[in-house]
Amino acid sequence: MEQQVTVAIIEDHPVVTEGVASWIRSDPGQRVQLAHTGRDLTGLRAGPRPAADVIILDLELSGELVTAQIPGLVAAGYRVVAFSGHSDPAIVMETLDNGAHAYVSKEEGSEHLVEAVLAAAADRPYVTRSQARAMLSDQRPDRPTLSQQEQQALLLWFQGMSKASVGRRMSITENTVRQYISRARAKYAATGRTAPSKDALLARAIEDGVIKPGEILPYQSFARAEAHPPSLGAPGQLPAQDNQTPPRELPPSESAHGTGCEAGHHGVISSRTVAPTASRIGGGLS
Repeated sequence: MEQQVTVAIIEDHPVVTEGVASWIRSDPGQRVQLAHTGRDLTGLRAGPRPAADVIILDLELSGELVTAQIPGLVAAGYRVVAFSGHSDPAIVMETLDNGAHAYVSKEEGSEHLVEAVLAAAADRPYVTRSQARAMLSDQRPDRPTLSQQEQQALLLWFQGMSKASVGRRMSITENTVRQYISRARAKYAATGRTAPSKDALLARAIEDGVIKPGEILPYQSFARAEAHPPSLGAPGQLPAQDNQTPPRELPPSESAHGTGCEAGHHGVISSRTVAPTASRIGGGLS
């Protein structure tokens, strides 16, 4: 059996906590292990290490919304799956913008909660219907709109940097980098333009002009970046220590021909037709 994903349930109603625990216990593959339950966030802050891989977080504890606590949980290394009775699109979007990996309404819990937890642990996007409705009803202009930080993380990642190196370059944690990438995928999935792979996400970003093909170049080491400070339209906007060895350049014999474009592990654009992707992400959209 594969290693179990550990989860903490933060919920101030014991009957709901027991219900979630029963869904975890009834999973045929026993893929999730309940490691902690609590009626507030106090217990999660007590230890030096995360108490679980993923937190199932009720957004309202003791009568107060806790969406503002999500960035701190993400920075501490947790992946957060919001589990709430709130359906206001503004609250759902605030939850996602603050770093939650997915939003599951309490009406969707029995069908989607365990799968959303597994997706969060594996850094896979998971979009429920309630989450998609909130994204699609968001009236902010030009959705899906990626934040500057999301764009920067994608750009460096497409250039061939590991997520850890992207974090060092941007002075953020590797887990935050994962959240930026997952949020970008979720935003595209909510519009029906799924991007489950790195190549597909790059294709979407280029289609929308978020990233230009000429920007997908082998990234510079910290020393070279210091000598040539870049802007957002060039590799490596935010300088930080990065000791990863730059990737080798591909010889001409390794290049491909065709239509479309993708970024390989060495940050080099190669030509290839990007096949249409399914419209269903993680079982949440159909």
